[in-house]
Amino acid sequence: MSQYTVVREYPYPIDVVWHVLTDPDQVAQWTTTGQGGRPEGFAAVAGTAFRFVGKPTMGWAGTVYCEVVSVDAPRALHYTWKGDAESDDVTDVTYLLEEIPGGTRFTWHHTGFTGPGGFAMSKLLGSVRKKMLTEGLPPVLAAYRAAHAG
Repeated sequence: MSQYTVVREYPYPIDVVWHVLTDPDQVAQWTTTGQGGRPEGFAAVAGTAFRFVGKPTMGWAGTVYCEVVSVDAPRALHYTWKGDAESDDVTDVTYLLEEIPGGTRFTWHHTGFTGPGGFAMSKLLGSVRKKMLTEGLPPVLAAYRAAHAG
């Protein structure tokens, strides 16, 4: 079984990072870095079915189907992830947030990929996630914090 993990640290309080990771308007701003999709129907509530819709590419119609499994705000979110092909595995995404001196450590863990195709998909998604969390998320966090500094 294949998986990937991306860990990043951000100089913002855990509640700010949680908000930007789970507010649909904020999520749409950082997930589109790379070739990610915007969330439709997302809410950080267990049982919520939602999807990410992005630009279709060769071999991908542009939609990922998800369902929130569990939420422990502001520390953890777990949801399933399934591509748009009938043969795609149902995989699991977990967000873990930890308070650290000067900010928050965020861990994105995606597991459950099987076979050679799953291995390739985990590598592709891992590189997209690294870009989103390194280039896409920091400016959204900064803008949100600046707009809500108080």
